[in-house]
Amino acid sequence: MLRQHALTRKTGETEIALSLNLDGTGQAKVSTGIGFLDHMLHLFAKHGLFDLEVTAKGDLHVDDHHTAEDVGICLGTAIRQAVGDKQGLTRYGSMTLPMEETLVTSALDLSGRTKFVYAVKFPTEKIGTFDTELVEEFWYAVTANTMMNLHLVLHHGTNSHHISEATFKATARALRQAVTIDPRQTGVPSSKGTL
Repeated sequence: MLRQHALTRKTGETEIALSLNLDGTGQAKVSTGIGFLDHMLHLFAKHGLFDLEVTAKGDLHVDDHHTAEDVGICLGTAIRQAVGDKQGLTRYGSMTLPMEETLVTSALDLSGRTKFVYAVKFPTEKIGTFDTELVEEFWYAVTANTMMNLHLVLHHGTNSHHISEATFKATARALRQAVTIDPRQTGVPSSKGTL
């Protein structure tokens, strides 16, 4: 069973091509025009063992917002399509991940219902030229388009780069766990029989 999906999205603000293989080896080819986002997506692929390709052209002369959000929309859509009918999935995943002085928990449920809880505060408004508020916008877009529950909690941390990096690594590892096929799980992992 191929658990992968490729899509393109074109709006008046962005043009994005993205492909995702959930059963990859952590390879990433990413070019969004936003260096920091590229770095975070490479980490996401590496720690999730996902193969990810992203090419994005956006209205960066305005700011990074539309590109970051629309990449999140495309990634969430690809995840939702790649898991298919969710037969045999573990479904839940969580990771509490240390990154230097920072500790972040990511917990998720591929429930088919969207709920995003974000308890992360950054000590600075920017990481280089990247607005730290876009980390929340990105993960909200991923959550809404995957149709999952995602809780991101910062326990402590003082370095904005480390905090962002921990959210991406922790969520990658939580998602890697959730999309794993459990050989003992017959059918959809829900008492309702559907997700």
